[in-house]
Amino acid sequence: MSRPGRTVDVLVVGAGPAGLAAAARLAGAGAGAVEIVEREQQAGGIPRHCGHGGFGPRELRRPMSGPQYARRLVDDAVRAGADLRTGVTVTGWSGPRALDTTSPAGLERITARAVVLATGARERPRSARLVPGTRPAGVLTTGELQQEVHLHGRRVGSRAIVVGAEPIAFSAVRTLRAAGVEVVAMVTDQARRPPHPLLSRRVPLLTGATVTELTGRGRLTGVGLRHLDGRTVTVGCDTVVFTGDWIPDHELARRGGIPLDPGTRGPAVDTAFRTAEAGVFAVGNLLHGVEPAGTAAEEGRYVADQVLRHLAGATWPDGGLRLQVAGPLQWVAPNRIAPDGPRPLRDRFLLRTGESLARPVLVVSQDGRVLRRQRLLRTALSGRGLHLRADWFGRADARGGPVEITAY
Repeated sequence: MSRPGRTVDVLVVGAGPAGLAAAARLAGAGAGAVEIVEREQQAGGIPRHCGHGGFGPRELRRPMSGPQYARRLVDDAVRAGADLRTGVTVTGWSGPRALDTTSPAGLERITARAVVLATGARERPRSARLVPGTRPAGVLTTGELQQEVHLHGRRVGSRAIVVGAEPIAFSAVRTLRAAGVEVVAMVTDQARRPPHPLLSRRVPLLTGATVTELTGRGRLTGVGLRHLDGRTVTVGCDTVVFTGDWIPDHELARRGGIPLDPGTRGPAVDTAFRTAEAGVFAVGNLLHGVEPAGTAAEEGRYVADQVLRHLAGATWPDGGLRLQVAGPLQWVAPNRIAPDGPRPLRDRFLLRTGESLARPVLVVSQDGRVLRRQRLLRTALSGRGLHLRADWFGRADARGGPVEITAY
């Protein structure tokens, strides 16, 4: 089937914090025709589902709720001159920077001088976690919970278990409590108890426990748990919320043949958020699963400057040095460097560890040569980001092997 085609200067795919912030900066800087396409009917990404506060205090100088923050980003992008189109789904690629879309208005092909992928991340539901048992109602992800409560105002149950103990899990606890639901327990397979104010307000936390089964016909009646010592127990509840297991929404990047990083499972990018495909950038939680909305927006503003350099004729790098991590570190982002390229945002790299580490030392090395040792002053918690300074950046050999990051 033929489809009409047209050309823009920059096409941003995804209208969450990263995409909106990038588009606002680009349009305001005179990048030409800047268009954002979003498959949802409303722009704003995950924050528009989050009724709690805590958005925007650093970047916008005042705290906001998630919906307020989302509206502010949308207003900024539109006011700057970006063309925001919602209800538009990108179905694939017809060229290196040409994307096919579908919407109620029909099929279209949009070719751009630069493409910014900002498709965000999604939570892995119960089915992807391979939790056995029956299939009753009352089994939710955090996003589903937020939508049920904050967007649709529906009742979700009376007694809930939250699976996870990372920041998103505590947001789920707040949402459940605001909806009048008793939180029976939080459950984590981590052995260490994470610090959080909610835990001092009688939120029971079961550490070292994994979910083994869901029970109930029609409606959930209980969650089976196994502790590290082998004990098993079934906790009665009518709602369970699975949180924290996020995966970059990389489907479009993968269909375009853009190499992914094996650690983050998002597109492999250098410190300018450039992918292996010339003219295609990737930014936000597409790169690393969930990080705060402010972090994604900051990356969006940073990538805008890199896009402007590309539009002005800057050379696109060929590959670059790969950064790789060793356990218990899980991934690093950005994960490629060009020693003569730009320094990373805030002059640091973002890492994630699979287990908590008390004041760890991070070691950066290449071909057996140590480039940097950095001791962290705080415990690095599983499931939360930690930062590695980039002052070793210029000491890496562009003709050497991969740069390895370890922790002990």
